[in-house]
Amino acid sequence: MLATLKRYPSSINLLLGASLLLTLARAITLPYLVIYLSGHFGLSVADIGLAIGSTLIIGSLLSLYGGFLVDRMSSYQLILICCGVFSGGFLGAYLAPVLWLFYLCLVLINLAYAVIDIAVKSGFGSLLPMDRRSEAFSIKYTLTNIGYAVGPFLGAGVAALDMSLPFLLSAGLGVGFSLVYFVWGDRRLTSAGPGLQPTPFLAVGRLLLRDYRLVCFTLGGLLSAVVFGQFTAYLSQYLVVTTTPQETYRIISTVVATNALMVISLQYSIGKRISHRHLNLWLAGGLGMFILGLAGFALSTTLLLWVLSMAIFTVGEIIVFPAEYMFIDNIAPSHLRGMYYAAQNLSNVGAALGPVLCGIVLAMQPAHYIFYMLAMFVIAGGMLYLLGVSISAAVTTEVEN
Repeated sequence: MLATLKRYPSSINLLLGASLLLTLARAITLPYLVIYLSGHFGLSVADIGLAIGSTLIIGSLLSLYGGFLVDRMSSYQLILICCGVFSGGFLGAYLAPVLWLFYLCLVLINLAYAVIDIAVKSGFGSLLPMDRRSEAFSIKYTLTNIGYAVGPFLGAGVAALDMSLPFLLSAGLGVGFSLVYFVWGDRRLTSAGPGLQPTPFLAVGRLLLRDYRLVCFTLGGLLSAVVFGQFTAYLSQYLVVTTTPQETYRIISTVVATNALMVISLQYSIGKRISHRHLNLWLAGGLGMFILGLAGFALSTTLLLWVLSMAIFTVGEIIVFPAEYMFIDNIAPSHLRGMYYAAQNLSNVGAALGPVLCGIVLAMQPAHYIFYMLAMFVIAGGMLYLLGVSISAAVTTEVEN
């Protein structure tokens, strides 16, 4: 991976740097939001879950317009603006004296992060030939997971001094990257098509709804994200019900470490091999790994079985993430790439719903029933994925003929 990074132009490496540093900034504070909201604002566990989940959903929905902006203006300017919003959101969270202002800052952080993520992925499409994009997507996902793996440890060290300081550290990282990108960023970077007549946002939305390939993949991603979007949350819920708090902590910390180590070590080597040619087989294999992993979770009675199940589950994650990116990149017109990636970001809605749905099942049914429900989401999402691939293949054949 390092050899590949050395071959990339500085514009690509800066986009990858945005994924690493801004994810790191986000990961420094996210694990401590529960503690902060409870201690600083006195929220209950239910209210905390609603607050965190709703800010993620609102940010994802608003990022649709962010994708529209990616297709309409300079990506260089947009990334700088969003970095400013991102940093200001963390600074505002540090200073916020009331809950509604803190909540608004969380929405701004999630929105800015989502728009920058869209701009980065669109930038790969503008700067790299198609046969090299899978590799870039895999590197991006690897760096993102490095950020999520390292961030909580930095946050823990700073939070030991003061619970509010992680927000300042996150803001500082955002400002630092803004300065670097202001000086060395590619000022010519844009996803906007030259000479194209500007199209209103609602008209573009209607155009996207008529692309059944995108609709199938967006819905498939939303359903699948219920399973892999926040797996630590629903596994924690399951373990709290079925084991002791001490055992829950021991198992969750081990499986999270397993997931992070496997993604960091295997994502690049597996992801760069994923191609458009056999995308349906890659997706079927990745989703099959999810189902095997869920079955393993349901049957796990020892820490070793939990680790093995998480290893299988993680292989599915390693395959499905870049395969999603590759499919969207393949079907997106160059002048609408931002909107197509923004539509893909709606999968975050599924990620936010996962813990809510699992909590309802745990309250009403035997604990292991959540894995039946999650398997059904994988199957339904997989059917939509494969339908999208089939429609795409049919469109390609029609065009060639």
